[in-house]
Amino acid sequence: MSRIGKKPVQVPAGVTANVEGQKVTAKGPKGELFFVANDEVSVKLENNTVVVEPLNESKDARAKWGMSRTMIENIFKGVKDGYERKLEINGVGYRASMQGKNLQLALGFSHDVVYQTPEGITIAVPKPTEIVVSGINKQQVGQVAAEIREYRGPEPYKGKGVKYAEERIVRKEGKKK
Repeated sequence: MSRIGKKPVQVPAGVTANVEGQKVTAKGPKGELFFVANDEVSVKLENNTVVVEPLNESKDARAKWGMSRTMIENIFKGVKDGYERKLEINGVGYRASMQGKNLQLALGFSHDVVYQTPEGITIAVPKPTEIVVSGINKQQVGQVAAEIREYRGPEPYKGKGVKYAEERIVRKEGKKK
């Protein structure tokens, strides 16, 4: 039994939820998102809460039960508060800047890397060594942050590169004589 799936999802204040068959739509101050649940789970709106239940006791239905509940909770949080991911840049001469809507990264290559901001995502550079990716879709925010980090991931010897703000780099000892 899914312990996560058993909990009903409370619709936050300021967010309107609508359930039509398997499609859950959430509209809030930041925007509008929807999630289409799998056919193996049922979704109902009762007393300002969304209840997700499996249709049968198959392993597949129980696996999708908890995931569907979490996805619905994520769209509610996204349209109300939004999501953000912070990245830090470490290294001599490594820096970031915004050029219109594009992110320009100097990461030690012979050229600057230009990352085009996708629709629905906002990228801010408060300091040259800090990048803040924000948006209402949790998956898209994480994907954009991962793509930026992928250009020059942190290396274990000096810790140079782009890393998540909460990430801890396990350092290695260099060569010995």
